[in-house]
Amino acid sequence: MTITARPAPAQSDNLSSALAVADELEALLETEFEHLKAQQLDAFEATQSRKNALLQELTLLADIQGPESADALGPEWDGFKTQMVHCRDLHRRNEVLIHRKIDAIRGALQSLQVQDPTSSVEVYDRLGQLSRTRRGRGYSEA
Repeated sequence: MTITARPAPAQSDNLSSALAVADELEALLETEFEHLKAQQLDAFEATQSRKNALLQELTLLADIQGPESADALGPEWDGFKTQMVHCRDLHRRNEVLIHRKIDAIRGALQSLQVQDPTSSVEVYDRLGQLSRTRRGRGYSEA
């Protein structure tokens, strides 16, 4: 008669709970991406506290204190680890989108601060008149 090792009930409960929380995290990351694409920054900000709470819950359920303890999880946690790698990739995708939007905003601000009189950028003055040359101070000088 062979005896097979089975995870302790608490371990099994933690695993199923962790998988459910990871599903919720994955859905939240997708929602976060949609908010970012639509430039709904208030809705995006609202997701941040929930995302942090889910990550803390996952840390407790999987009993992870650092990368070493994550590597020490048994083979029964392989599906969870795969799902967390997918969540990491979704998070990175969202981060790339945020950085692209920030770069676009910086570029737009920079174009408004152009001091070159030959620039073709059209800017409105304080009176709402179209002015091709900048006589006033830029945002950084104000």
